[in-house]
Amino acid sequence: MTFQNLPLHALIVHMPIALTVLVPLLMLGALVAGSRWMKPHQAWFLPVGGLALLLMSGLVAEKTGEEEEDRVEKIVPEGAIHTHEEAAELFVLVTGGVLVVAAGGLLPNRIGSAMRVAGAIGTLGVLGAGWNVGHSGGKLVYEHNAGAAYTAAAAPTAGAGDRE
Repeated sequence: MTFQNLPLHALIVHMPIALTVLVPLLMLGALVAGSRWMKPHQAWFLPVGGLALLLMSGLVAEKTGEEEEDRVEKIVPEGAIHTHEEAAELFVLVTGGVLVVAAGGLLPNRIGSAMRVAGAIGTLGVLGAGWNVGHSGGKLVYEHNAGAAYTAAAAPTAGAGDRE
């Protein structure tokens, strides 16, 4: 699927990439805010919401990638696509698991406190998994020229437009 002649997947993936970097910072900020200016469990709503948004955007990116796989596999080696796909699946699983743990941080007790710390640490795993997805996706584009699946189809054929 394309949007204004660009693959939808290429447009969507920037949201989870950005959130993968931002969510650990939100968690750190919430831990600081919860220890100084607010109740800890109340400060935790924003980073948990960010993590939920990260999971949703990751699922959308995964779905759009699956939809575009047939077109790209005509150009890119299957092994490279499979590596990226596996990395994306792991990213979604890790993000979902960390979201469950981090959501426990909304509890206003000792369990909530432990879950906030565990969730914040867990986002480092999300960051690592996100790095792997982004790296393997970058290899598809920059090493295997995956974008050619869209530019070659859009390029004019030889002699087209030469008539005046």
